[in-house]
Amino acid sequence: MKNKIRCDWCGTDPLYVAYHDDEWGSPLHDDRRLFEMLILEGAQAGLSWSTILKKREAYRKAFDEFDAEKVALYTPKRLEAMLKNPDIVRNRLKVEAAVTNARAFLRVVDEFGSFDRYIWGFVGGRPIQNRWRRLREIPPKTAASDAMSKDLKKRGFKFVGSTICYAFMQAVGMVNDHVMDCYRYREVARLGK
Repeated sequence: MKNKIRCDWCGTDPLYVAYHDDEWGSPLHDDRRLFEMLILEGAQAGLSWSTILKKREAYRKAFDEFDAEKVALYTPKRLEAMLKNPDIVRNRLKVEAAVTNARAFLRVVDEFGSFDRYIWGFVGGRPIQNRWRRLREIPPKTAASDAMSKDLKKRGFKFVGSTICYAFMQAVGMVNDHVMDCYRYREVARLGK
């Protein structure tokens, strides 16, 4: 794997490379994992993704493996305890948003049958196959992420601006934003068929 061409953003950090090679851009349809990525993308706002990746296991532990039903029931006392946990990003607004988002997530599941069915509707149920040659061509947001952001906000979600939504879309494979010379580009494209 050492000699394979990858997207420039992943660099050489083993954690980043593993995330790039094994997860980023692969179509994801599991509600719990989708909830996890939505919360982690929101937590990342203003920080580097590597910061969040390094804290990911701590987030899983702190947020009951991203069980939305459990997170939705967190009390103010539980949130105060979480804000003392040095292993997660201790930003009050972001921690409180996770609870707000869990409640909104569950309402979406009630309405649509699954969060997967709802969220993938923003791309017609299939990944968008982009054809970027260079990292700088990739936009920070799109019309689809704008629409997703607007609808999520209307439903009560927090930390779901269009740029965060686009990063989420990239992470869960709603768009294939691997550059075309990256070895994962074709692999991910096949996964979306």
